Amino acid sequence: MNGRQLARTTTGRGGFPGLRAGLKGAAVVAAGLLALTACGGGDGGSDASAKGEKSGDKAAAATRTVKHDAGTAEKVPAQPKRIVSVSVTMTGHLLALDAPVIASQATPPSVITDKQGFFTQWSDAAAQNSVKVAYQGFEPDVEKVLALKPDLIVGASSGAENAEKFYDKLSVVAPTLLYRHDDVSWQDLTARLGKDLGLEKRATEVVAAHDKRAGEVKAAITVPKQSAALVRDNQSAMTVFTPESAQGRLLTSLGFTVLEPPAGKGETQGGRSDFAEFSQEKVADTAKDSSLLFVSHTPEEITAATARPVWKDLPAVKDKRVYDLGLDTFRLDYYSAGNLIDKIEKAFG
Repeated sequence: MNGRQLARTTTGRGGFPGLRAGLKGAAVVAAGLLALTACGGGDGGSDASAKGEKSGDKAAAATRTVKHDAGTAEKVPAQPKRIVSVSVTMTGHLLALDAPVIASQATPPSVITDKQGFFTQWSDAAAQNSVKVAYQGFEPDVEKVLALKPDLIVGASSGAENAEKFYDKLSVVAPTLLYRHDDVSWQDLTARLGKDLGLEKRATEVVAAHDKRAGEVKAAITVPKQSAALVRDNQSAMTVFTPESAQGRLLTSLGFTVLEPPAGKGETQGGRSDFAEFSQEKVADTAKDSSLLFVSHTPEEITAATARPVWKDLPAVKDKRVYDLGLDTFRLDYYSAGNLIDKIEKAFG
C-alpha cells in the first residue's frame, strides 16, 4: 500500500444557513455565524468538554475552546461543517483527515501545483471533495473568506502563508485556528488537528497507515552506510534540512542517519527551525562523504547543481549517491510523505 491507497471515508458536507444580505459589517456577520453554529464557549484548554443544549426541537451546536499557536479560540464547533483553509500547506493535513474543507488558499501555479495553485500531492483529493479556491496569494483575502461563510478557519502561523497578523480580522469572520507546521512532524500535527477538530479516530487511522507502510519499506531497503544530507539548491546558496525537520524525521524512521547542518548559524525564513541556508562551499565541506538527497527539485535542476565545481568532485557525486526525493517534498503531509516513501523504496529497495 502506497501513500495514496489509504481507504478514505467521506465526510458529509451539510449545508450552512446563509446570512441575510441586509446584515452589515464584519462584526455583525461574525455574530450571525456564531449564532448559527455555536451555543456558548468551552471550558478552557484544547481538550475542553463540548457543550450543547436543546432549544425547542433542535440541539444547539456543541462548541469547545481550543488553544493554538496564535492564541486561544472560543466557540470552535465540535463538529465543523464549513472549514476555509487560509494555508495551502495546512490544506493537505485537513484533507487527509476528511475534514470538511470547502475552500483553500492557493499559490501561483508552478511545477509543484496544479493549474489552480493547489499542491499536486493532494490536488486530486481536493477535486474529489469539491474544494474551491478561496483566493490566490499568501496574504489572506478576508473579504473572500467572509463570502464563503465558514464556521471555522484554519491556517498557519509559520511559513510564507503565516496569517498571524490577520488573526484578529479572521477571528471576526469565524473562530480561527493557526498552527506552526515547521517544527513538528506531520504525524504530530495530524494528531493535534484531529484532537482540535473532533477527528481523533481518523487521525489515528491516517498515522497508523503511514507507519505500517514505513515499516514495510524500512524492512525492504538497504540504507547507505554514509549519512544522508537533505539539501535544496538555491544556486547562490544551499538549504540544509535538520534531522528534526519533517523530512529528517521521516528519513530517520526509515533507518537513515541524517546529516546535521554546518556549524554556525545559517539564514532562516520566518524563524523556522527545520532548515537553514548556508553557502554552497560550507555545505559541500560539511557533506564530505554523505549521500546527497535533494528536496523539491526537477531532475534537470539536480544535474545542474551537482555539475558545479563545488559539488562535482564530492564522493557522493562520483559514486552516484545523489537521489531525487521528489518535487512535493518541501512540505510534508500525509500525501507527500507517502510519495517520498515510494521514492525511497524505488531508490534503495
